[in-house]
Amino acid sequence: MTAALASLEPVAEGVYAFVQPDGGWCLNNAGLVTGGGRGVLVDTAATEKRARRLRAEVERLLPGGPDYVVNTHFHGDHTFGNGQFAGSVIVAHEGCRADTAEAGLGLRGLWPEVEWGDTPLTLPSLTFREALTVHAGDLRVELLHVGPAHTANDVVVWVPERSVLFTGDVVWSGVTPYVLMGSVTGSLDALARLRALGPATVVPGHGPVGGPELLDETEAYLRLLQELAEDGVRRGVPPLRAAQEADLGAFAKLVDPERLVGNLHRAYAELEGLAPGARIDVLASFREMVAFHGGLPACHA
Repeated sequence: MTAALASLEPVAEGVYAFVQPDGGWCLNNAGLVTGGGRGVLVDTAATEKRARRLRAEVERLLPGGPDYVVNTHFHGDHTFGNGQFAGSVIVAHEGCRADTAEAGLGLRGLWPEVEWGDTPLTLPSLTFREALTVHAGDLRVELLHVGPAHTANDVVVWVPERSVLFTGDVVWSGVTPYVLMGSVTGSLDALARLRALGPATVVPGHGPVGGPELLDETEAYLRLLQELAEDGVRRGVPPLRAAQEADLGAFAKLVDPERLVGNLHRAYAELEGLAPGARIDVLASFREMVAFHGGLPACHA
């Protein structure tokens, strides 16, 4: 599916998901909550073309655009499209704003062949620390800080009246989870919090919409990751070699399996005492992911 064909599809009354197959690098999901002529957009998109398509889809339902745009975390596939929603209040965790400013447009440099278009760095103007509730008409839209998980400061968006949960990249569907910049143990803690909410519908950061089974599948991958890391540390094997030797079973079919290398770097570091969400050498890990993949991983943004 191309950007021109992506659309907002209803997942509950007044709640929509914008799913970009196949969910690989920079092909993220977004969402919209509407009620009483008001709207909350969850995340944007990586390129100008995709963000413009998302904006057109939002304006089909809300001609004036969303009142709020929530960034679940700082990665460019979820934030580069902020500039297409200049009339909205952009909301994020205060740590996300700081990380967005620091990262800038650096993601674009990893895949220079992508047609990124005009994606001006547009920072959140409203930030919070633990939780914030905004409203789309009668619908509460609860923003909950659950990081470190995928990054140091992840936020999920919970619509309790509809039992719909937008997880950002804390949860994945058919796509390899990625916790290099966050935490393995923190991700497991976050999943426990999300499960306690009792969601009926889960919109992951990448991949198809599902139900609470997506929490289980993400957790199962992370549990296996911990086992592989413990085995690698015990044998004195570096992360790249551990990844090359790993038997992922059913998880080998997930999109972007090279992320295992980065995940093992984080898992090893946590076993050695690194605090959840603490800084780690991202570029060195990415180079090893390239080596594992046999070349630069594909990005079809």
